[in-house]
Amino acid sequence: MIQQYRYIKSPIILFAKKYINSRYFGLGSNCFSRLPYYKTINFVTLSKISSNMTRESVSEKVALIGSGNWGTVISKIIGNNVMRYKEFHQEVKMWVFEEIVEGRNLTELINEKHENVKYLPGFTIPENVKAFSDLSEVVRDATVLVFCIPHQFVPKTCDQLKGKINPKAKAISLVKGFETDEKGIRPISHAISESLNISVCSLSGANIANEIAEEHFSETTIGYNYLAEGELFKKLFETKYFRVGIINDVVGVELCGALKNVIAIGAGFVDGLKLGENAKAAIIRIGFLEMKQFMKKFYGGIKDETFFESCGIADVIATCYGGRNRKVAESFVTTGKSFDQLEEELLHGQKLQGTLTVKEIHRVLSNKGINDEFKLFTTIYRIAFEGLPPKSIVENID
Repeated sequence: MIQQYRYIKSPIILFAKKYINSRYFGLGSNCFSRLPYYKTINFVTLSKISSNMTRESVSEKVALIGSGNWGTVISKIIGNNVMRYKEFHQEVKMWVFEEIVEGRNLTELINEKHENVKYLPGFTIPENVKAFSDLSEVVRDATVLVFCIPHQFVPKTCDQLKGKINPKAKAISLVKGFETDEKGIRPISHAISESLNISVCSLSGANIANEIAEEHFSETTIGYNYLAEGELFKKLFETKYFRVGIINDVVGVELCGALKNVIAIGAGFVDGLKLGENAKAAIIRIGFLEMKQFMKKFYGGIKDETFFESCGIADVIATCYGGRNRKVAESFVTTGKSFDQLEEELLHGQKLQGTLTVKEIHRVLSNKGINDEFKLFTTIYRIAFEGLPPKSIVENID
């Protein structure tokens, strides 16, 4: 039986009185005398009032920018996690690039079926994840922005967000890739941070999307600049099957996530040529060394230990054996079709990040005149885009 407590001037009653006066009724300091239950307040009522006030006043509102294959998998994780922790508002808004699927808007299908029927069919999205085609609506009042879009769309997306985000917002980038100019490379985290004037973390790891959707065990890495943000994002993403490590190295984490796709294309060429596991292991080893060399050449401060987190060697291995960059590169060799054709046939129009990154790396190396220092990366580019025979993958890397 719930015990009832008469109206006494205890701290918890005074708290309730102040909260009810200011929050709900605005009836002045004597509002308790006007309420029918002013002499019988129980601790269940007080608990509900306190809980609701706490969630409203301190909760982080999450906006997910992107809804492709990986973005939809992430919506499944964070949609469940925001329900578990009081730090987060329980609704997650997800931005969807509107498309017509089965004669209807994709946003309508997602919200009705709780499933992304185009990019992750067969998997249920939590009902608290709401799809919107209006980017401004998605980020309205959000304090946590999760970027999960192809890297070539980041500049335009950030331009649309300027002046529309919460000044206290923080972000995390799950984007694979980087920008380039005549000076070198520009990490996506920097592009977002400089465009929107917010702090940005990064997430990358051995994360083949469909395996995570099926809740098979995997790891990932979050790079942070501020420990409190790293810990917050760890809570947002970690589950029993998706283990999160954090490290103070935002750029290191995200560049590993971009460059591993280049190595995977080389591994796909080897698979297409049926050169065996020894040759593939050699390409992985050489590619890993070139990845590390490239990152340290263009960015100081990258930690050696980052390369041995999930975002480093683990992601290289997973992508070279199970990722779609490897798969499409293998088909490039076996079918003779272009990457554009294969993207349409095998990925239903989604773009490979690896081929874009290959082009961007080659542009940087050519501008600097250092192609010979990165023989594997250069050979992969020439096979993919200059007609060099695929067998050159093992002939041009002395």
